[in-house]
Amino acid sequence: MRLIIAILLPFFLFFTIGKPISGIICLILQLTLIGWLPAALWAVYALSQYRLDERLGQG
Repeated sequence: MRLIIAILLPFFLFFTIGKPISGIICLILQLTLIGWLPAALWAVYALSQYRLDERLGQG
């Protein structure tokens, strides 16, 4: 479910994983049509790092 959020609403994903500052920066990036793709890629990358941290017990 979070992967869908990362693609459709990248800024919102950062709020769900506990990174509100990154979420605000991502929202500013996402406000432009050109910036939406990098924002979505950043969100997917952040989600993968979040999942890795959870698996390793660091999250």
